[in-house]
Amino acid sequence: MRGGVPHARELGWDDSLYEGEQARPGAGAPGRGASVPGPATPSGQDGPGEPAAGSAGKKQSKAARGAGSPPRVTARGKRVLRWSAGTLSFLILATAGAGYLYYEHLNGNIRSDARSGGSSGVRKPGANAAGQTPLNILMIGSDSRASAANVKLGGSKENADNPPLADVQMLIHISADRKNASVVSVPRDTRVDIPECKDAKTGQVYPKTNGIINETLARGGPGCTLSTWENLTGIYIDHWMTIDFAGVVAMADAIGGVDVCVKQGLWDRPIGTVGGGSGLKLKKGTTKVQGEQALQWLRTRHAWGSDPLRAKAQHMYLNSMIRELKSQSVFTDTGRLTGLAEAATKSLEVSKEIGTVKKLYDLAMQLKSVPTDRLTSVTMPTLPDPQDPDNHLVANQADTDKLWTFLRDDVALDANGAKDEGKKTPAEPVSKDPAAKPSETGVTVLNGTGGGAEAPVSGRAGVVADLLTGKGYTLAKSDTRPVSEKSTTVTFPSADLEGDAQQVAKSLGIPLTSVKRSTDVSGVTLVVGADWRSGSTYPKQEKPKAGGIPDTSDAINGSDTKACMDVYAPYVWPQV
Repeated sequence: MRGGVPHARELGWDDSLYEGEQARPGAGAPGRGASVPGPATPSGQDGPGEPAAGSAGKKQSKAARGAGSPPRVTARGKRVLRWSAGTLSFLILATAGAGYLYYEHLNGNIRSDARSGGSSGVRKPGANAAGQTPLNILMIGSDSRASAANVKLGGSKENADNPPLADVQMLIHISADRKNASVVSVPRDTRVDIPECKDAKTGQVYPKTNGIINETLARGGPGCTLSTWENLTGIYIDHWMTIDFAGVVAMADAIGGVDVCVKQGLWDRPIGTVGGGSGLKLKKGTTKVQGEQALQWLRTRHAWGSDPLRAKAQHMYLNSMIRELKSQSVFTDTGRLTGLAEAATKSLEVSKEIGTVKKLYDLAMQLKSVPTDRLTSVTMPTLPDPQDPDNHLVANQADTDKLWTFLRDDVALDANGAKDEGKKTPAEPVSKDPAAKPSETGVTVLNGTGGGAEAPVSGRAGVVADLLTGKGYTLAKSDTRPVSEKSTTVTFPSADLEGDAQQVAKSLGIPLTSVKRSTDVSGVTLVVGADWRSGSTYPKQEKPKAGGIPDTSDAINGSDTKACMDVYAPYVWPQV
């Protein structure tokens, strides 16, 4: 029996996927609310939903009908009835089996791997009053040349054996109430702290380092990229998905094209000493791109003038694609949906917990429910990297910290919601581990107040250690090791100390979202960050207001159909 197999409507497919869609529900057709039929019973009787005899037997006489007596069925009628019932049962089983096999075929297309490659200490947020939590998905575009198709599309055959780089990285955040969504990109050439990562496939361990964020895919796979993002943002990320060159082309073809716009004619090609280029050539105005041309749009960088502007062009493409999918009613068009399902399952590699068609479809439905005017795409604010200003970037710390606060607090990046939206703050995660008495809890306090642009505050660790002593933590002590942290944190090494760490945070007014698990500490450790340079009480952080994101984040609203890219002067195509 296949009672657990999702029905067509559960997967978003119309019943017309099955040949028996016109059969009456009472006849056992796999329509709305019907069970997938099992095999015939040993006695030869059909299973649930045997068709009524009236459709196959001879017509009843008027008198018989008037008397309410059952129709007389001849021997020939009985043979026809048996043949009809048996044939219909066979067709039902065959079509249901075909649906099951197709579902299993799609599941077989999906590749998956571990969610996380390292420990970031970031915990899943608590639910809001309605029991809902935000959903965060990391989309990763790989430059892998591991297949002939990818070499043909991406070139650089000599790099076919090299580990892939994560050239596109976007965090999709869907609010707990599913009323708004955000897409945040980090430019591929941004220098960040990369934690220690373990490759789930090979078991190789990569030490933590400070490097370019697109290298994370080669240091333990997508799970390492996810751990790096959690380390960077303080945001728990539920899932990751990766797609390569060939996957982008397949998806673009399945969708049927996406509208993009340029303000000038464009040709992204080698110029002078600047090599490379995607080869994209477009006339001024709006063009529907698909297949290889869609890939060229997503890979173009020189013609925009910078890596952050490439992220903006990718946001325009993503917004346009979502509008296109909504306009096509693709989820009620069986042919379009099955084609898209084939392309998606063959193109994507995903974290293990979403490695089935049903779970991927459910994720798509979460995003589909968000109106396009409640979707906001932004790029992490950056500055030139002091170590390599011509090629690399670093976070514009003040603006970036503000942006991450919006996502951590689940505040909409747009201001198009209801006035009372977002006023219900998600509950802070509370440990089930009971806390020990303060007098029995050891706490190490470090001074990290030099984590910002200013010099560290001398003696700050001792001041805070004294505050803890006054609250009963007689084992608290300061440590003179030099550290730098932008934000105050309380870390603990194992689950049995989580309750203790949370109690320490509460005693000083530090939010529980700042309490993290870390293998870098041996006991409860408080690092006083640059956000707490003075005072005896942790300063209350101002809650962000919907739509109040930094101007440097270059926001685009999903409903903006007039968004159009400026072409960097050397790459303007003068022929059009």
